[in-house]
Amino acid sequence: MNLDKNELMKWRVQSPEEVGFHKVIIPSKSACKEAQMFRLNLKVGDSYDLVSEELELHAVLILGKAKLSDNEILNQEMNKFDAFYIPGNNKVRITAIEECIFYIAGAVCEGYGEVLFRKFDISLPIGDIHQIHGEGSGQREVMFTLAPQDKASRLICGLTWSGDGSWTSWPPHQHEKYLEEIYCYFDMPKPKFGFHVSYTNSGDIDNMVVHTVYSGTMVQAPAGYHPTVASPNSKNAYLWVLASFNHDVRRYDLAELDPAYKDK
Repeated sequence: MNLDKNELMKWRVQSPEEVGFHKVIIPSKSACKEAQMFRLNLKVGDSYDLVSEELELHAVLILGKAKLSDNEILNQEMNKFDAFYIPGNNKVRITAIEECIFYIAGAVCEGYGEVLFRKFDISLPIGDIHQIHGEGSGQREVMFTLAPQDKASRLICGLTWSGDGSWTSWPPHQHEKYLEEIYCYFDMPKPKFGFHVSYTNSGDIDNMVVHTVYSGTMVQAPAGYHPTVASPNSKNAYLWVLASFNHDVRRYDLAELDPAYKDK
């Protein structure tokens, strides 16, 4: 796929820090048409009713502590990196116990999906939820927040941490025939930063766009390759959101590596 570099530059969005619910990446104003992203910022004591309507929604608590209510299954207290999922035509009330930031992924609900709460536990053994990907300077730690085996319509999501000054999504990969993706960065307060690289043709280094990323940055990948690298003495940390074009291709094994770097 050939896209103008000016188009790729528009894939980066800085999400709002103001209190409230923000539609950060939605089809009407974004390159991504399947993957959607929202951000919810709450002050202590504030409540927000999250209503899914035609979407499935997956919320991850990026900062703070909260309480869930007004849902038959979701009534837990949430700590940092805890997550929940609701299918379409569902709702839950979120009340901030501490100042909160939620990153909330969305996609069209096709009638599949069951309400889910996932407690973050970094001590889980390596397996279906806790994984190590890559090797050497491309090794990273991954925790699924909405795993392929969880019941959902289109979304698969997780958290990734790079090594110090290291790469993620390396070798570069793309999955444009089946899925869109959004990377949502956190725990990288300025002056910490990383780079997120976007390009659409194999090995085409002359037409790469390099996005500077830090806490609150969200970068779309509706097409093409999207490796990232952290600055020295820092780590890239992000929620990644995959949204398939339909339920039949909601899979995690569809990535195609860039042949220019596959065996390098």
